[in-house]
Amino acid sequence: MFSEKIIGNLQSSSWIRAMFEEGTRLAKIYGEDKVYDFSLGNPFDEPPEEVLRSLKKYISEDFKGVHRYMSNAGYPEVRAGIAALLQKESGVPLTAENIVMTVGAAGGLNVVLKSILNPEEEVIIFAPYFMEYNFYVDNHGGKVVIVPPDTTSFEPNLEALKDLITPKTKAIILNTPNNPTGVLYSEKILKEMALILKQKEEEYGTTIYVISDQPYAEIIFDEQKMPNILSIFTHAIIVNSFSKSLGLAGERIGYIAVSSKIPEVEVLSNALSFCNRTLGFVNAPGLFQRVVGDALQAKVNIDDYRKKRDFFHSNLTRIGFECIKPQGAFYLFPKALIKDDIEFVNRAVNYNLLLVPGSGFYCPGYFRISYCVSMDTIVNSIEAFEKLALEFK
Repeated sequence: MFSEKIIGNLQSSSWIRAMFEEGTRLAKIYGEDKVYDFSLGNPFDEPPEEVLRSLKKYISEDFKGVHRYMSNAGYPEVRAGIAALLQKESGVPLTAENIVMTVGAAGGLNVVLKSILNPEEEVIIFAPYFMEYNFYVDNHGGKVVIVPPDTTSFEPNLEALKDLITPKTKAIILNTPNNPTGVLYSEKILKEMALILKQKEEEYGTTIYVISDQPYAEIIFDEQKMPNILSIFTHAIIVNSFSKSLGLAGERIGYIAVSSKIPEVEVLSNALSFCNRTLGFVNAPGLFQRVVGDALQAKVNIDDYRKKRDFFHSNLTRIGFECIKPQGAFYLFPKALIKDDIEFVNRAVNYNLLLVPGSGFYCPGYFRISYCVSMDTIVNSIEAFEKLALEFK
């Protein structure tokens, strides 16, 4: 009756959603203030004032044509604004033709993979990673190849990468700052990766695209900077969304940016626009294209996330958890206090702590905390973490 493949995917689907649903159930029993739900990366703060002001403008003033179809790639003026911003940051020439507006980063990734993949071609992903990537690659006939994690730093394992690139390698997906670790990949590592890819492309006579999924690129702490993917890699494709940078996760608005250094980039851009339509998106939401176009310089409250990171990290390490201090995003990825991270997370539920096991990110032995919640929730949860830790001493 139903697709066996889809039913199988449902059975192995996201731990994140499973724990989120458990948190909802517990909140009805104990009250929301006594349940510490760190499962879902759902932005806590409201969108910046620039976003709200723009939205009010378009819905309350006499603007015509805001709700009509447009080019499948999106409004030219919005795309031009994004291109100008990315060109200024990277030094790589870009125009509106290099930008396709998408239904969030998830939609953007599917559009890119549909455009570039042939059956059985391989997409390399660095663990730990957002497991939905598996489904996106599978949607379009590709095969996922996983680079095992370097748990000393959680930066890409380049020695393992060299051995995993084959003539069938079509793309690499990067996610920095990373979900689930919050680690910002260093410019040094990325430049070394670029040299490896160039050598392998020359060896095999192939093109390897670097797809940078970077919805957390604007959430970076301690005056660190996001290495520029367009300037580092020749065959670079950025997939971004405004879900985190502007707190608009539910509005599903993002974009694809393709480097002008890619040979026959016009063909790729046309393919992206075509697949945006044929995958059923047709175009990104028109109203929010306008809104984000007005608010490209705006950001959510980064300092608020930094304070939450600092408080949480200092208290967890005090309690006895091992955890790299993240440089970006809004996640912590501590080591579980027992080898079985799934068992550890299940036992945490006894203290109304909703966490996500590292196995859900292809990195067993760890667990993810999403701290995009109220500060009160974080502060009140510390006693529960202390009681949980006592079980394993």
